[in-house]
Amino acid sequence: MTPEPDDLTGQLLIAMPGMGDPRFANSVIYVCAYSGDGAMGLIVNKPAPELRFSELLEQMEIGPETLASDAPDVRVHFGGPVETARGFVLHSSDFISPEGTITVGSGVAMTATLDVIEALAKGEGPRRSLLALGYSGWGPGQLESEIAQNGWLTVSASDDILFGRANEHKWTAALKRLGINPLTLSDTAGHA
Repeated sequence: MTPEPDDLTGQLLIAMPGMGDPRFANSVIYVCAYSGDGAMGLIVNKPAPELRFSELLEQMEIGPETLASDAPDVRVHFGGPVETARGFVLHSSDFISPEGTITVGSGVAMTATLDVIEALAKGEGPRRSLLALGYSGWGPGQLESEIAQNGWLTVSASDDILFGRANEHKWTAALKRLGINPLTLSDTAGHA
């Protein structure tokens, strides 16, 4: 029997090369919630190039008069295949929504209410943020099983990986946090 992993909240999941689901190929996922009921996380390295923040604001009927001239250029990401029309903002803990911010890890929070998006548009939002549409979810025991089958590696998160703009390097950077050279990885698991 595989021992239960420690609480994975605030950790990164790094997809291994043999990941069977192409939606998660080379993904880095920040785990926002983890319990006996399952897990929830956001992919932090897959931008949604077909959707700009300004277009998202239009779709949400947040008018251009709301957009501050110094508002940050928030990149929209694919957070995962569940509820892809729903937005989640992973952000620095300097912003707290009275409508529902959860503290995830040291200095990191998540808000899934409209007020954080409006605050970002006005230039009054969190100092660092990542906007994701959809999330990644696992039922009870599912993530543990995928980890045991060498589908994921886990490592502590860093602000550079979470909020950095170089999405194409986040997978490699996460592996390097474990001391692993991505060129040495194989998509076949070995068992001693």
